[in-house]
Amino acid sequence: MTLQWFSSGTVRHATAMRKHVQKILNNQRDILSPQAIEAVKSAIDELQKSIAEKADKDALTKQMDKLEAAANKWLKRYPNAAWRENVEVLLVALAVAMGIRTFFLQPFKIPTGSMQPTLYGVTSSPDFTRREDTAATKPGIGNFTVPTGWARVREWFEGISYVLYTGDEDGQLFIDAPMRLLIFNIKQTLYVGGSGHTFWFPPDYGSATLEQRAGLMRGQMVHRGEEVIRLKVQAGDHLFVDRLTYNFRPPNRGEIIVFETKGIPEERRERFGIPGDQFYIKRLVALGGEQVQLGQDRHLIINGKRLDSSTPHFEKVYSFGPNDPPRESHYSGHVDGPMLAPFFMEKPEGVTIPPNHYMVMGDNTMNSLDSRAWGDFPANYVIGKSFFVYWPLTERFGWGYHR
Repeated sequence: MTLQWFSSGTVRHATAMRKHVQKILNNQRDILSPQAIEAVKSAIDELQKSIAEKADKDALTKQMDKLEAAANKWLKRYPNAAWRENVEVLLVALAVAMGIRTFFLQPFKIPTGSMQPTLYGVTSSPDFTRREDTAATKPGIGNFTVPTGWARVREWFEGISYVLYTGDEDGQLFIDAPMRLLIFNIKQTLYVGGSGHTFWFPPDYGSATLEQRAGLMRGQMVHRGEEVIRLKVQAGDHLFVDRLTYNFRPPNRGEIIVFETKGIPEERRERFGIPGDQFYIKRLVALGGEQVQLGQDRHLIINGKRLDSSTPHFEKVYSFGPNDPPRESHYSGHVDGPMLAPFFMEKPEGVTIPPNHYMVMGDNTMNSLDSRAWGDFPANYVIGKSFFVYWPLTERFGWGYHR
């Protein structure tokens, strides 16, 4: 082993060297002979004595040389020391990251539009615009122009991606699932007639696939020169979930919370096709022990008291006018009805939430599968509250988006 130190024999460098060798000795004590342990320990003690006596530079340097010689002679060499150090640094960084994720902040992405317009899920242009083809309307072809230069750079920071493909030859269409690394899509390959076309760093399509977003079918025929995919994809909001606050206080009504879907009773999950291994994000509307009713004016009634725009955290939810019809992706209160609120239809007089249970509802009331359908869930399945939108850089970036 070779120990490298600064040329100046200062007390600081001597102390650092002593601590370093002592650490190695402690780690190797069970595999060293008594003679080796005693030799290295003696050299460490001599250097420590010189430091304590405030020896001059030459004396400190002499003791440091002795310690280096003893360490090189008696301590075991670590194979691939540079790699070992890098791996140790990586493991420490991963441990710190996992600790932060477990106890403080956890990244979370919005896959669907149930919280719009407060928080946005993934959207793509053919969901909203169609371009008339000479033969027929093509659902996978968006009516837009791909920008260039700084406009394209600006859109990238806004989370906008483009997926474009024109047939290279005639043949059947097949699309592989994206190759992922952690939470990132690395590549996705499309095949037509045996030839592959790779999309590098494709966007996240949310709960849908590329085929579903583009209106394609596996095995459909594609012709050479045919514009097959022309998608403009807007990334869903990515945010940090605060996992610390609820360790010190319970959630408040109106806060946007993230919870595990496995907390929803299994029979209700099966009824609505809700997977048990996902996380949902909704606004907390009612607490355990409260009686909840859905008013015909789209306002919730809690224990006989009607919520309105003066209720904290509901300022935007109930910002619609009395004559404004409910609209998707707009603040429209909470709509009742057999399709959206079957749980309440079974109990028109209202429901009473069991102790230590919560009810949640999405802000996009016309397109949200929430407690109106499947009811309440245990409070211990809440993992935290929404905290900070870190991507993309839109008007929702930061922590004030849900006020």
